[in-house]
Amino acid sequence: FTLLEMLIATALASIVLASVASFAMFAARSFVAVGNYADLDRASRNALDILTRDIREARALTSFTTNKLTLTANDLSTLIFEYSPSAGTLTRSSGGTRSVLLEQCDFLTFVIYQRKPMPGLQFYPATNLSGVADPSVAKLIDVSWRCSRTILALKVNTESVQTAKIVIRN
Repeated sequence: FTLLEMLIATALASIVLASVASFAMFAARSFVAVGNYADLDRASRNALDILTRDIREARALTSFTTNKLTLTANDLSTLIFEYSPSAGTLTRSSGGTRSVLLEQCDFLTFVIYQRKPMPGLQFYPATNLSGVADPSVAKLIDVSWRCSRTILALKVNTESVQTAKIVIRN
């Protein structure tokens, strides 16, 4: 080979290798992203299933804040759902047993409403006459959350449950 041929071959090989490396990085990142989406979706569905089951079967809501619900379960035990912003977890506590329902949660909020709907499928807030949240009149709980994962130290995957409205049936 002459020097000119060697330089051209090296330049072409460098371009081909850079293209292959770029495609491999893109494919790996996409593969991790799809795995994250699937895992976040599974965790969100599982948490929503447990929340829905427990809230529907509860006798009453006894205490409420935007990040903590305390319910009286059907067997008269205390059931607590609590979101910890610092830990990024939603936990369920019942009968001395504590389990984590969601991890890597960036945002979670509970809102309570009365059962009777207003026109336009809106609901009346569960408040007393002075406008303070009153768990004793709450029959509908709205829960929303957003959980995320990182890829190469960047938060790029987000799976969110927009709104789930759950009615206390008892």
